[in-house]
Amino acid sequence: MASPYDSRIPPQNIEAEQSILGGILLENDALYKSLEYLTEQDFYKPAHQKIFKAFISLSEKGEPADLVTLTQELKRVGQIEEIGGASYLAQIMNHVPTSANVPFYAKIVREKAILRKLILVSSEIATKGFEDTADLDEFLDSAEKAIFEVSNQRFEKSFTPIRDIVKSSFKTIEKLYEKKEAITGIASGFIDLDRLTSGFQSSDFIVVAGRPSMGKTSLVLNMAQHAAIFSKTPVVVFSLEMSKEQLVMRMLTSLAKVDATRLRIGRLQDSDWPKLTKAAGQLSEAPIYIDDSPSLSALEIRAKCRRLKVEHDIQLVIVDYLQLMRSHRSYLESREKEISEISRSLKSLAKELNVPVIALSQLNRAVENRNDKRPMMADLRESGAIEQDADLIGFIYRDEFYNKDSEWKGTAEFILAKQRSGPVGVVRLAFLQQYTTFENLAHSNEMG
Repeated sequence: MASPYDSRIPPQNIEAEQSILGGILLENDALYKSLEYLTEQDFYKPAHQKIFKAFISLSEKGEPADLVTLTQELKRVGQIEEIGGASYLAQIMNHVPTSANVPFYAKIVREKAILRKLILVSSEIATKGFEDTADLDEFLDSAEKAIFEVSNQRFEKSFTPIRDIVKSSFKTIEKLYEKKEAITGIASGFIDLDRLTSGFQSSDFIVVAGRPSMGKTSLVLNMAQHAAIFSKTPVVVFSLEMSKEQLVMRMLTSLAKVDATRLRIGRLQDSDWPKLTKAAGQLSEAPIYIDDSPSLSALEIRAKCRRLKVEHDIQLVIVDYLQLMRSHRSYLESREKEISEISRSLKSLAKELNVPVIALSQLNRAVENRNDKRPMMADLRESGAIEQDADLIGFIYRDEFYNKDSEWKGTAEFILAKQRSGPVGVVRLAFLQQYTTFENLAHSNEMG
């Protein structure tokens, strides 16, 4: 299908492109300023792409860029005539009197390049839309992803030279050294767990698993509260099991330290009200976003997260829980294959948005048939892909649930069974059942 834009000149600004190239000839350092915004492909005119690439080649060889060296470089690669000859290079150098405005011109060129890419992507979406699309969900996801990628180019490049990453990483190391800060990711609020993980890291897929009634939801809500209230980190919670009202009631109970049963049946004491009022104020100001839509697919969650990333810059995604999600592919042969697809999609989401994604997971009933009921990797329900995709896997276990005479009453174990980039171990936490909340327990870390 022909695009309605085929006969029109795409968005471009030739004068801004010439001003950038001329500015670099006047002052070579202007190249580095322009590279913060541009790649060679962002130039509309092919001759300008070739000239910009020649500037980069000269810079990489440590040679100055002037009319003589630039002409020689373009001759070396056989492109001097293609760009209009040495006379055109002289023309663009005389086009601009100073290099001071190169960053401003670079932004203009970048914006025009993004508009061209948006037109191209929109045309491709329109073409596919007229075709007989077998899977609408998959088509919507690919269309939204394509638009999202173009939108993201306003803020960052699609690739980064490793020298830039090394430079920024070194600055991070220096800051950490100066602050002596052990947490490099998003803190969970549990001191001993954060010592093991250094916080939840960007692009990590994290699985928290346990048998029913172990407190999985309460634990991750505690983590969400800590991130949002104390660090002002935007968090989104997808609750496929509990309603948003139930989640908020649980968070109020936990934060206010008000007995959950009294709150549920309305038999509050006078001393409870000030605590609830304070907790309600804290939660109201917290950047927490809750979606309690049932039976969401991985594609739907990804679509919602992309919008939230743009609108609220979410930094942490929580899904409660993985087995309640559905696959958009109804033809998959088994539930295990569905879970595999969901697991891969959540890992892909963490990488795409560069945020940690925490997914709760059920365990199979094999746990109940063992004397030692502490969970293991093999207990993950439909576990193959989850175990492979997850960067971090933690199990929650409360001994008193099974052993009424347990010496560990009022405590829980967070068993860090897998951590791709760090140690594993067991962290003991206090569990305050009347408040459905977890807290730090002194001297709890057991490294493994």
